Amino acid sequence: MPKHKTPLMSATCGRLQFRFAIKGWLLAGLLPLTISVGCSDKDRQTQAVSRPVKVFRVGEPAASGTKHFAGEIRARIETPLSFRVAGKLLERKVDVGDQVRKGQLLAILDGNDYRLAAQSLKAQLASAQADSNFLHDDLARYRELLTQQVISPPEFERHETAYTTARERTAALEAQLAQALNQLTYTELHADRDGVVTALEVEAGQVLAAGQTVVTLAQLDEKEIHFDVPEHRLPEIQRQQAVSVSLWSDDERLLKAKIREIASAADPASRTYRVKATLLEGMDAAQLGMTATVHIAANTASRIAIPLSAVYTLQNQPDHPSVWLVDEQAATVKSMPVRLGETLDGERIAVEGLAAGQLLVSAGVQRLAEGQAVRLPEEPGLPKNRGGEGQP
Repeated sequence: MPKHKTPLMSATCGRLQFRFAIKGWLLAGLLPLTISVGCSDKDRQTQAVSRPVKVFRVGEPAASGTKHFAGEIRARIETPLSFRVAGKLLERKVDVGDQVRKGQLLAILDGNDYRLAAQSLKAQLASAQADSNFLHDDLARYRELLTQQVISPPEFERHETAYTTARERTAALEAQLAQALNQLTYTELHADRDGVVTALEVEAGQVLAAGQTVVTLAQLDEKEIHFDVPEHRLPEIQRQQAVSVSLWSDDERLLKAKIREIASAADPASRTYRVKATLLEGMDAAQLGMTATVHIAANTASRIAIPLSAVYTLQNQPDHPSVWLVDEQAATVKSMPVRLGETLDGERIAVEGLAAGQLLVSAGVQRLAEGQAVRLPEEPGLPKNRGGEGQP
């Protein structure tokens, strides 16, 4: 029995090996074909599927518009006036808004102490002048005695020194009296120029220190507008630049002005820069404290503006913004890198790297791929759809 089973098993194994060999050849030949067919179908499906998109036609570069900033009418020169001596305030002669003339009395301090000090110095000065006059006459007599050799030179020099001391003491008292009289006059505060009172810091009965502000006086011959500018707008403004100003009370009238001063440092709280524009006309209409609008024509170059929704960035390249350009003949898209500028009104942004007339995808940019077929909206000025064929 074993001798008969060996050929049978050998034959069976041979047939099985032949069948497995044929299946291996078939699988080896069909597998690349299947993979190739599958890839081709996927690519064809990707190219065949077209996505509906919203598009935007790039227009001609637009010039930068006019910027508007709210400000306040202020006097160019506002002087805080104060007493040069300390004392109790007896009376205040003006109120806020009063127009004053140069030399007009504004406030009065209690000057009794300064008056008494002046009287004391007057008495000391009179005594010193009497001593000085007596020693002067006495020195003349001793000079004659020295000439007659009745007294010695040292004796004469002693009398001469006494007279010199009395004379210089008199001069010192004269200076002290003049200072006391000046302090007495300082108890009255007078306007040093024509202007209008814009602020009052004290009231009658208050004891003031020397130099403490009493009245703020503003000159009316020069007025300006103070307004704040954010840091990204600062390069658009230059000193001596001509601007226009409109008042809230009469917004149809434009007044001429020019930039006089731009702050060198930002305000620590608002992080804005204070700018001052000198008003060149309309002084009577522009009252202090009025609200004004400064109109500044931006001095930046013309730029192309596109919708913000047309810009996209790849996840692995967040610093490289791009847009999708539409090939109007093939109805496909191509990525185009751009450089972004400032954000504009109407959800637009200034860009560089595009040309007028190009067609961009303005919505659905994150769902597109390079060479993707797109379906354009049926609008005048757009090519007829070529991406709609073969849609699923």
